[in-house]
Amino acid sequence: QVQLVESGGGLVEPGGSLRLSCAASGRIFNIDVMGWYRQAPGKQRELVAVKTSGGPPNYADSVKGRFTISRDNAKNMVFLQMNSLKPEDTAVYYCNAQGVRSSFDLRRYENAYWGQGTQVTVSS
Repeated sequence: QVQLVESGGGLVEPGGSLRLSCAASGRIFNIDVMGWYRQAPGKQRELVAVKTSGGPPNYADSVKGRFTISRDNAKNMVFLQMNSLKPEDTAVYYCNAQGVRSSFDLRRYENAYWGQGTQVTVSS
C-alpha cells in the first residue's frame, strides 16, 4: 500500500503564492509519475501538472508560466509552487502517484494512488 499526504493549502489573495507538498510513504522503491490534480465545486477533476521521475513536466494550459512542479525522488515527494494565483485556481488539490515499484518485490504496480486533498482558496 502507498499513502500520499498533502500539505500547504490555504487561503490566499489574488496574485499571491502557495507551495503544496506531497509525501508518499509505504513499500516504495521508486515512483514513475507524480503529479497534481484539482477539483473545483461542480466540476470534474482535472490535471494541473505531472512529472515523470526523469522527464520534463507537463502542465495544464491554464497554469503554464504560473505553477512549477518539482520532485525529490529520493524522498518520494512532489511539490507544486503556485504563483500569481487567481480566483479560478480555487479548488481541492490532490496529489497523484502512478507506476510505483514496490520495495518488497520490485514489481511495478500501475494503480493510481491519491492523497486526501488540500483546499486552496484564492479570494480577497
